[in-house]
Amino acid sequence: MTALDLSSPVAVVGAGTMGQGIAQVALVAGHPVRLYDAVPGRAGEAAAAIGARLDRLVEKNRLAASDRDIARARLLAADSLTDLADCGLVVEAVLEQLDVKQELFRQLEDVVGEDCLLATNTSSLSVTAIGGALRNPGRLVGLHFFNPAPLLPLVEVVSGYATDVTSATRAYETARSWGKTPVACADTPGFIVNRLARPFYAEAFAVYEAQGADPATIDAILRESGGFRMGAFELTDLIGQDVNESVTHSVWQAFFQDVRFTPSLAQRRLVESGRLGRKTGQGWYDHGEEGETAEPHTAERQQPPAYVLAEGDLGPASELLALIREAGIQVRADEEDHGTRLVLPGGGQLALADGQTSVEFRDVVYFDLALDYRKATRIALSASQDTSQQTLSEAIGLFQALGKDVSVIGDIPGMIVARTVARIVDLAHDAVAKGVATEEDIDTAMRLGVNYPLGPFEWSRRLGRMWAFSLLDDLHERDPSGRYAPSLALYRHSFATEKREGAS
Repeated sequence: MTALDLSSPVAVVGAGTMGQGIAQVALVAGHPVRLYDAVPGRAGEAAAAIGARLDRLVEKNRLAASDRDIARARLLAADSLTDLADCGLVVEAVLEQLDVKQELFRQLEDVVGEDCLLATNTSSLSVTAIGGALRNPGRLVGLHFFNPAPLLPLVEVVSGYATDVTSATRAYETARSWGKTPVACADTPGFIVNRLARPFYAEAFAVYEAQGADPATIDAILRESGGFRMGAFELTDLIGQDVNESVTHSVWQAFFQDVRFTPSLAQRRLVESGRLGRKTGQGWYDHGEEGETAEPHTAERQQPPAYVLAEGDLGPASELLALIREAGIQVRADEEDHGTRLVLPGGGQLALADGQTSVEFRDVVYFDLALDYRKATRIALSASQDTSQQTLSEAIGLFQALGKDVSVIGDIPGMIVARTVARIVDLAHDAVAKGVATEEDIDTAMRLGVNYPLGPFEWSRRLGRMWAFSLLDDLHERDPSGRYAPSLALYRHSFATEKREGAS
């Protein structure tokens, strides 16, 4: 099955921001486009707005003036659904309400031809449920664009329970012909991106609720150590706290209130107070004109240790040993020990976050996972009330000597970046095992859909097969609610490989 022919008109129902974006994508790709909205006059206004955006593309030399003029001539504001009768594809981008979408598609079935492909841009509703209202649900597919649709490349192509393979394939190839990067996905709550992105927000909020760190510090650690483009608090302020919480709540409910997707009480209180983020001027941060910029906690300068004793190679943090040597600090190796810790001159230990807490051990400081320890500009340390000041000072001084800012957080098991990445990796393995999508499509979706520095499986390969399971297993022991229980898919992935490697 090939992509929709360029001569075939494409209709977009719903002339809001997303509808306009999708219409612009189809228009620039070369299709005649019909734009319809139930509110009289709105489609015409939207068509004018699209024309203005095409003008700006010409001004920026991203579109030739002649191509703009041809595109404008192909755009029509439709007065009624009957104007869409000759379309080969209709994409809806109306309210995220199941009954509204079902009724729209019932009406469309009476208007368009039998070979017209129907698509929903829903981000949170079941494609299967929407299609359940149709006489021929096989021609309905999910085409989930990301906002702004003309700029973001990812499109999730979602097959409902009754979607025909030919319909899904045509939708996939059409999205690709439009210059997008499509990924195939089964109809599961949150699809790929909104399902796997939940821990990014949830773990940041959980650390905050446990009084482990403030929003500015957590965000800085996620950016400057984890390599994420934005922190969870600033990103949800940008998205809108009500919008982000609504998606989280929808996924949680759709999974029968699975504890892994439990919404944040702190975020609920923020929404209840009307502090929705940038659009209201106040969210986690103050976005008013006179609001002060929130700064992350950064430790004061400390003297670096004269040497460290390396017990093992530090696993995923092994590149730290080279950085320490380059900073002029002696690294003594314990040839007999197979651990993964650094012993500091005062006798205290420094260990990579592993899901345990500092208070369980004598004088241990944990440090968080980094995407790239050489490029990271900030490192988080975790200590308990029983950690000696000498050990903490030596740990701070060590990382400062490597050119890093240091943030000290509370005694949080798994810290911030490590527990977030481990949970994302776990959900990704679970999704593949349940037929949601392939490893390749999941990695593509998370890199392009939410700008993660690595896809979950790229992270998994880099960190080692046992890393995520071991960290989550330790977390689960300390929080037996089930939130951190490793999935059966991750268990199989980790242990089956370990046994094969051990037997060889």
